[in-house]
Amino acid sequence: MNVIEKFGNKVSSQALKDPEKARRLLLAGYRLQEKKLQFLPDRGLPSSGQYVARVVMKNIIQSLSEPENAAMVSIFVPGELVMAAGLTPYSVEAMSCFMAGTKCEQTFLRKTEEEGFPETMCSYHRVFLGAALTGILPKPNCMIYTNLACDGNMMTFPYLKDKFECPGFYIDVPYEKNRESVLYVADQLRKLKRFLEETTDRRISEETVRSAVDNSRKAAANYKKQLALRCAHDPVTSLTNELYALFMCHLMAGSETAVTYTEKLLRDVRMSPRGDGLSVIWMHIMPFLQEPVKDIFNYSKKMHIRACDFIADGFQEMHAEDPYEAMAEKMVYCIYNGSVKQRVEEAERLARITEADGAVLFAHWGCKGTIGASSLIKQSLEKTGLPTMILDGDGCNPANTSDGQVSTRLQAFVEMLEKGKEEKHA
Repeated sequence: MNVIEKFGNKVSSQALKDPEKARRLLLAGYRLQEKKLQFLPDRGLPSSGQYVARVVMKNIIQSLSEPENAAMVSIFVPGELVMAAGLTPYSVEAMSCFMAGTKCEQTFLRKTEEEGFPETMCSYHRVFLGAALTGILPKPNCMIYTNLACDGNMMTFPYLKDKFECPGFYIDVPYEKNRESVLYVADQLRKLKRFLEETTDRRISEETVRSAVDNSRKAAANYKKQLALRCAHDPVTSLTNELYALFMCHLMAGSETAVTYTEKLLRDVRMSPRGDGLSVIWMHIMPFLQEPVKDIFNYSKKMHIRACDFIADGFQEMHAEDPYEAMAEKMVYCIYNGSVKQRVEEAERLARITEADGAVLFAHWGCKGTIGASSLIKQSLEKTGLPTMILDGDGCNPANTSDGQVSTRLQAFVEMLEKGKEEKHA
């Protein structure tokens, strides 16, 4: 048993007896990790990777230590308004990833089972609910959630809103992608601004909102520039590092931090050589804890992730001049809203820009939308000549997946890509 596992066991046992003490213990560990990232950063990663790791760790610490100034949000909530309100955002997925990385997720999974939540529910939501039920997660200032992409939101947030007796705001995003839907969501976002003013007792100026949206436009422009270079530049990365980018395009969208991250990323890409070996487009979230996946992708100079559709979509351009309509546009036209066709088209676009050799679609446990659409996405992409693998697994609970099966399937896919590349250049 390594140090992290021992620490996770200690947090787990305390969570059931004294959740306040467990939270203090968890925070002590996270603060030590923040210091390590500050003074002993991961030299295997480029500057942008080192930077975003510190930022995300600080975000999680603030969420747990200053809950009165934190907002519990679903991942697709416009970060621009949360940033404008001066709140620290944290999501189900983000907090659950850190709990799982700390090796204390099994206790929280068991807690949700005891409370009657189905095992087929998304593991991110089950870990998060379990942590909240034990009391290790403190009551936030408010909750903001949407129906976008994940049906788990519609169970988790209303339940916790009642448990915490906490003010909440729900954003309804229509399935249809049109002007009427954008205006409908924009009107809700104006109401969200007023809701945040009431819950924080702070005025949010229109200038602050516009500035946050302008920051998102800058970050999106930087991301687009680096994406165009990916066909000839392969910076070293890791699955965890790729996940952190989700903070920049969603949870902390609109912040100066997100702009700084994309500036550093653009510099890192420009300075990186074209890698040997193979490259792929990644679809959906990253199973950062699954050992066989880590073995192939982390710090690899032979297998490169050139783009992730989740992140590329989060950094999409916003065309509307009005800041509320711009944020609404990003939500309505999200590739995870509506027909699966847009996810296929986005993967094709990313593969074309980056000249990727193949694509990996991660079918996360409990994610009905992705699991249901996976075969259609694979068939559609392979018709265009892009070899695609459906990788079944669990992004938050690796115990749900056999390492042996994952390793065998990944190795077979890599061999297929290698053979295809050899034939192409023969």
